[in-house]
Amino acid sequence: MSDRMTRFLAGCLGALTVAACSGGAFAVEALAASDKARIAEITAQGGCPRCDLKLAELRGISMENADFDRAILREVDLKEAVLPNGNFRRADFRRTEAERSDFSGSDFSNASMRSVDLEKSNLTGANLQDVDLRESDMNSSIVSGANFDGADLRNVTLIRSIGHGATFRGAKMDGANLERADLRDTNFQNARLRQAKLDRISAKNADFSGADLSGVRLVSSDLSGANLTDVDFDGALLRRTRLPGADLTGAKNLDPSRILGACGDEATKLPSGIELATCTY
Repeated sequence: MSDRMTRFLAGCLGALTVAACSGGAFAVEALAASDKARIAEITAQGGCPRCDLKLAELRGISMENADFDRAILREVDLKEAVLPNGNFRRADFRRTEAERSDFSGSDFSNASMRSVDLEKSNLTGANLQDVDLRESDMNSSIVSGANFDGADLRNVTLIRSIGHGATFRGAKMDGANLERADLRDTNFQNARLRQAKLDRISAKNADFSGADLSGVRLVSSDLSGANLTDVDFDGALLRRTRLPGADLTGAKNLDPSRILGACGDEATKLPSGIELATCTY
């Protein structure tokens, strides 16, 4: 092949490369414009009930009282969204990315939210009754006053979350990780927390009555004033657990050999055969 032909082909390939790169850049810009247009359209109509928005890029979308009833929001990018008091009843949120979002006061009842990422999100006062949240990331989220009654929270992570006054009545929370969570005045009546990690939680005045705490870890946890009546502690570890003022009347399967350094006070109510040292810390 002549040098002239070689230079000609090289020039053609270079032109094609530039065209391809330019086309790629144009596609990215067009996609970004399309996302902005979609967000603007959804915002203008106040939501998108029953819409199929799977894989949509809705990062940063902001509106109050949005209606996404039964919408398909599966694997959507909703990071930093601001959607307080929204309607997400029966919506599909599976594997959605919603870190640092504000869903305070929103209704998610009966939604499918398995493996959703809600890290550092605000769910204050939200309704998550009967929601499927299995294996979801809710670390450092705020769930104070939220309703998780009957929800499926198996293997969820709520590390360092804040849940003052939240309710988890009858929730399935097997294998959940709530380490260092602030759960003051929270209601776990009849919840199932088998093998859950409750190390270093603050659950002052929380209600665990009738809950299944089989195999849980309560290391350096504060359960001062907690209602622990009729709780099943089979295989649970209570190490340096604070129990002043707690009521353990009717608690079952407490193993003295697995109560290590736990303490209470004169107001602590214990089942027969269980003794605690007086708290000095």
